[in-house]
Amino acid sequence: MTEAISVELSAVVLTVADNEPMVLALRDEGKARLPGDRLRITRDQTLEFGTRRLLRRQVGLEPAWLEQLYTFGDRRRNFWPRVPDRTITVAYLALVRHDLCSASAEWRRCYEFFPWEDQRMEQGQRDPIRQSLGAWKGRARADATRAARAVRIDRCLGLGKAGWNPDLVLERYELLYEAALVSEAWHDRGAPAPASRILSGSGMALDHRRILATALGRMRGKLRYRPVVFELMPAEFTLFELQRVIESIIGRGLHKQNFRRLVANQRLVEDTGVHREGTGGRPARLYRFRSDVLDERRAAGVLS
Repeated sequence: MTEAISVELSAVVLTVADNEPMVLALRDEGKARLPGDRLRITRDQTLEFGTRRLLRRQVGLEPAWLEQLYTFGDRRRNFWPRVPDRTITVAYLALVRHDLCSASAEWRRCYEFFPWEDQRMEQGQRDPIRQSLGAWKGRARADATRAARAVRIDRCLGLGKAGWNPDLVLERYELLYEAALVSEAWHDRGAPAPASRILSGSGMALDHRRILATALGRMRGKLRYRPVVFELMPAEFTLFELQRVIESIIGRGLHKQNFRRLVANQRLVEDTGVHREGTGGRPARLYRFRSDVLDERRAAGVLS
């Protein structure tokens, strides 16, 4: 018997507004989902064209920056209700400036779905995760299993010498899924989620929270070797504004002087010679990305 396979396209569209990373979300029976559509085998010339087509039709967006993120093809990605066919989803990551976003689109805070990823204000929000994962580790019957779980917990929560790694968004989510601490884990079991076991954080339709975790981790990692942040910035900005946008994406605060020294050493921006008044203190210098950086689009990142 031949297994039925369908191919879908999905788009994770990210922006930053009011120092918060935002994701474009649609509604699917009360749950947030990412824009997506089936690949038109005979009409979509390429996968990217198909993704741009669905973004135009569903949310009225024409993102300037779009790259393929990942292909999701695990069997039974929608475990419940059980379906016989297998769906392959090719996901794309798009970045748009917030002032160019469609007014009709619904934007949701990324940290609404991953509150534990926002480490800017305090690190105490890791404590409930640590306690819940500790209980999950303790439920393992075999010593080897408990030891393996302990290693994963330490790595994902930054409890070892290496500390917290912002890039491990997907690894943390998959750990919480395996420990049945997110609603999707119970949905895929076909069972109601007990409120006492679920961590804070909104669920998404199907495996879209896993796709979003992949995108946020990719975005954080890219900042280390490519200044993709310029896709989110206006033509002119202050260094403080640039720092705040980067902090919002990585979910951590940055040392002001170290950040400015790094930006200067990498020659990513240039002074416009203009100052902005009304900043609450001395007039702030306005900067822009250097033209050669914008043309090259593969220069060093801002977190190297």
